[in-house]
Amino acid sequence: MTDSDYSPKSRLVAFILAFFFGVFGVHRFYVGKTGTGLLQIVTLGGLGIWTLIDTILILVGSFKDKEGRVVYRWMDAGSL
Repeated sequence: MTDSDYSPKSRLVAFILAFFFGVFGVHRFYVGKTGTGLLQIVTLGGLGIWTLIDTILILVGSFKDKEGRVVYRWMDAGSL
């Protein structure tokens, strides 16, 4: 993977948002996925199942942003 395949968003921030506010889809808004963020608000994170899956994907480094780039770095690109 090249550097452009990785999202500038922080994996740590995405994890914290998913852990504490996952049922409201806040982590999805953070990475630019507003449509699915709204769906998570309406369904309360797919009754928690969708939130659990997203949290696991974030932890293993497979969660993607709106552009399809992997949210992999624990710190955002601006803080490096």
